[in-house]
Amino acid sequence: MIAVVLFFLAFSLLLYVLLGGADFGAGIIELFSSEDNQKITKKTIYRVMGPVWEANHIWIIILIVILWVAFPQYYKVMVTSLHIPITLMLIGITLRGVAFIFRHYDAYVDKSQRIYNWLFRVSSLVTPIFLGMIFGGMISSKIILPTDTIIPSFAEAYITPWFNMFSFLVGLFFASLCAFLSAVLLIGEADQEGYPVYVRKAKIATIVVVLLGFITIAYGYITDTYFVNGIIKNPISVGMILLSALGLIPLWFAVKKGNRINSRIYAGLQVILIIAVALIPHFPHLLLIENDSMSLLEDVAPDSVIRVLGISLIVGGLIIIPGLFHLLKSFKLIKILEKN
Repeated sequence: MIAVVLFFLAFSLLLYVLLGGADFGAGIIELFSSEDNQKITKKTIYRVMGPVWEANHIWIIILIVILWVAFPQYYKVMVTSLHIPITLMLIGITLRGVAFIFRHYDAYVDKSQRIYNWLFRVSSLVTPIFLGMIFGGMISSKIILPTDTIIPSFAEAYITPWFNMFSFLVGLFFASLCAFLSAVLLIGEADQEGYPVYVRKAKIATIVVVLLGFITIAYGYITDTYFVNGIIKNPISVGMILLSALGLIPLWFAVKKGNRINSRIYAGLQVILIIAVALIPHFPHLLLIENDSMSLLEDVAPDSVIRVLGISLIVGGLIIIPGLFHLLKSFKLIKILEKN
């Protein structure tokens, strides 16, 4: 049953990166657009994402619950050492949601709209950066666990693990990935006026993702980061990086032609490859602490708990996943069966 739990853990992570990432990316695209294009994007995202944006955060909730119930020791260390960026991330999600609602339903169109717009756009950028920095903190090998002989200072225990250049680069990379996913999604949802805008944004975002990915890997290699060295020395990860690079060719042509279906498929495959490259070399040791690592499977919950959790996830999945697909289909966010 542990395999079922791990499957849903990975599945929730993938869907949150895809759906939640595209959600965050819409605000990033709006932030880095001209005033005229900001109006186009604002109109488009309310039509496309407005009815379903809250559903995107289901997956991070499931992710957290699985970690909390099935892998308590891993969860404890993660949320304790990284509680500051986690708190900032949650504040960002909350403020973004508040701004998203109020700038649309506020009865008065006055200067407060500027505040709502600014808050939505900035939090859409800052929140995924903090999400990336949380993951960067998990893999930076800077977490120090207190022992009888080692008592780290406050900064060493709660600041240094995530507030460093490598984690910041990971955060920027994830934010750029969000913008890329959103631009690709919006290509197929835009009207004639917005279509060329998102094609151009998708091209730019693709270039930025590639550059930031290269810079992050290069910086990790130069600074002898254990996580990056593991990727470089793992033949499977290297093969996936090469496959991802080759996949950029059909992705670029699909974006250039504005092919809605193919561009989304290739973008999704890129995300799957990126997640696989990051996780495969070190799994199950996904929390890298100073001079050591912590396995996700260390101190797993009792078999009885894992069994109940696994059954609950299967039953819940059979209910939630078809319901989510119907929700997206109802609001035409997914147009798989339509012609380009």
